[in-house]
Formats: sequence, C-alpha cells, structure tokens
Amino acid sequence: MRTRFILIHTSHAGNVGAAARAMKTMGFDDLVLVAPRWPNVLRREETIQRASGALDVLHNARIVETLDEALDGMTHLCATAMTPRDFGPPTRSPRGHFDLLLKGELGAQNQQAPGGDSVQRTAPEAGVAFLFGSERFGMANEDVYRCHVALSIPTNPGFGSLNLGAAIQVVAYEWRQALGGFAVQDALPTPDRADAAQVAGMLGHWEQALTAIGFLDPAAPKKLMPRLNQLFNRAQLTPEEIHILRGVAKAMLQAGAPKR
Repeated sequence: MRTRFILIHTSHAGNVGAAARAMKTMGFDDLVLVAPRWPNVLRREETIQRASGALDVLHNARIVETLDEALDGMTHLCATAMTPRDFGPPTRSPRGHFDLLLKGELGAQNQQAPGGDSVQRTAPEAGVAFLFGSERFGMANEDVYRCHVALSIPTNPGFGSLNLGAAIQVVAYEWRQALGGFAVQDALPTPDRADAAQVAGMLGHWEQALTAIGFLDPAAPKKLMPRLNQLFNRAQLTPEEIHILRGVAKAMLQAGAPKR
C-alpha cells in the first residue's frame, strides 16, 4: 500500500528533518512538501542534522507549489487536526481509523471526500496520504474538508501540544502497526548452544568435583547427577557457560584435595 506524508507550509527546517527520521524508522520514504518556508529546506544544515541519517528520505522528497500536486495518485486522505471541526470529515484516533480502513468497514466514506473533486477516486489500497499543516496554524479548513478523516492523536486533555515531528512519529508508528509492524530486534544475536558431548563432559567434571568436596557419595548417588543433567538441559548452556562451569568444578576439586 502506497503511503505518502505531506507537509503543508512547513516553517521550521528542523521539522522536515525530524519528519524524515520519523518516517524512515517506520519504513516509509514518500515525503512531499507543499510550499515550505525555505525553498532549499531539504539541503539546510538544520534539516540534515535533525534527519539523523535519514538522508535517503530527504533525497527522494519533493517540493511542490500546490496541494493538488502533492495528492497526485493518492486515494485516501487523512488530515491531522487536533481541533475538531463542526463541518467536514469525521474525527477519529489513528488506531481506530486504521482498523476500520484495513477491515474495509468505511463503506461509502472511502469513495468520496468532502469537497475533494480533484482527487482521483480508486480503491483506497492504491494510496494513503497523511497531511500535516503548518506549525503555527495547523491545517486550513479547506484542506481538512478535502479529506476522508481528521486524525486526532489522543493526548492529555490538559496539555495536547505535540511537536510536528512527534505527531508524524505517532501516526507513522500507528500506521506501521496496522500494516503488520516490525519484529522486535534482539539486542544480541542468538548464542550458540553447547552440544550434548560438551554437557556430558562438564557433568563428568562436576561429578568428580562434588565427590571431592563430599557433596556426592559415589556409593549412594541417588538421582543427583540425572537431576543436574535435566537442570543444565533446561538452561540451554552456551560453550562459554560450559567453560565457566568447568572452571567452578576445577576450583572445587582443588578445594577438596587433601592438604599436604
């Protein structure tokens, strides 16, 4: 599903970089700027610094003069507006709307946006656009009216102020999660497991050590060693851990050796 983020009349270069970073972390790369304050905003130092490495998103971004140009090929338009309008599209949370959209439960709302005659009407799967207004004034009413929904991020009722980059990050995250999300990355690669021969060798070493310190009676071993075997199997030891346990066994043997 094509996804486009559209920033309208953006006035702070840093927010363009923050938008690129937010998009790339969620796997999106289609960014369009409508008449930004700075014509060279994609090359400004502040933009590049705030992008934090998402330079490919900036490189592929486009600057256009009108919203019509930015909406080319998009079929489902999502405004972002913290202030509800008394006229226009319904206001929903991103998560709630995305659930309805992907389940195909929006019905006729997907076929025509209020006042959006210039937007191509095809299946909603062809392209979803997220529109963000200027930092100072938000989205103009006429732009909101063109959209199928006004997304409102649920925030603290007493303080709902979100930076533009933060708002884009939230919407990008919710949309990525709705599309299936990414797997959580392991901090470290899965370690190798010790094989059966390594575990058996370590257990033999421990049997000697436990006997040397008087913990194991060879004449009446009962089920101590089989239970230790099961314990270590559950632990799924690595070769490094086998080495540590052999070091412990060696120390026990030295401690249990007769004093001269």
